[in-house]
Amino acid sequence: MKSDVEELMPRLLPVETCEIVEDLNLNEPPRNPQEYLRQVQLEASLCPDVVVAKIDPKKLRKKQTVNVSLTGCQAAPPGFSPSIKWQRQQVSNFSEIRQSISKHRQHWSGQALDDNVLMVSITDAEEQWKRFCLGENVYLNSPTNDAGGENPGLDYVKVGFPPFLSIVSRLNQATVSAVLEYLINWFEENGFVPQLGRWLYALLACLEKPLLPEAHSLIRQLARRSSEVRANLENQEDERLSPLNLMICLVARYFDQNDLADKED
Repeated sequence: MKSDVEELMPRLLPVETCEIVEDLNLNEPPRNPQEYLRQVQLEASLCPDVVVAKIDPKKLRKKQTVNVSLTGCQAAPPGFSPSIKWQRQQVSNFSEIRQSISKHRQHWSGQALDDNVLMVSITDAEEQWKRFCLGENVYLNSPTNDAGGENPGLDYVKVGFPPFLSIVSRLNQATVSAVLEYLINWFEENGFVPQLGRWLYALLACLEKPLLPEAHSLIRQLARRSSEVRANLENQEDERLSPLNLMICLVARYFDQNDLADKED
């Protein structure tokens, strides 16, 4: 007997009704198109109308992680948010840098890297990219007496490789998004450091519009995290304030995430 669903569904292919199916073997390939369609009919008739999933309750007791995307940034403490004029100037500067990178990408990607630049391959793990961008001193939380300047004698393995144009110009969009995700994930669990700021700025400058959904979510995550760190700063002289404001500004004003934008005090 046909189910109610079968009665309502139109017959798309002319297949003779098969009442006797003893001659059909579902374990063997059909010998002709008619036999194939009869096998499909038989398999469909053997399926139950209602299927109940078998779930192991023990697995549900394990700790599960759910990522929830919150809307909006934390408001800046009084006097900590930048002026509209400052934000417009940063967006203008950023736009010029993006245009320059786009224009000269082919030139810079063809430049030979210095011998001390140990370029990360695209297939390397997330931890390797974090170590490359942030340096072992930051990544491994090792104490250092180096001020972190970009002098030729520095050991970039320890202090992190700066985002030279010859490096970032080699990254395709998939790699740009991947490294951006790696660094934002690190930022979610750690504080803000200069090496992180330099790389975030460079990667945003290489991020092409229109944004893919994954990139859209990432930059909003970056702005929200920046606002969280800013909200915990104790004074306006903190050297992290300006770069944190810059991250929020670029995400909101340049990438059109206007709901995240700082309003002038």
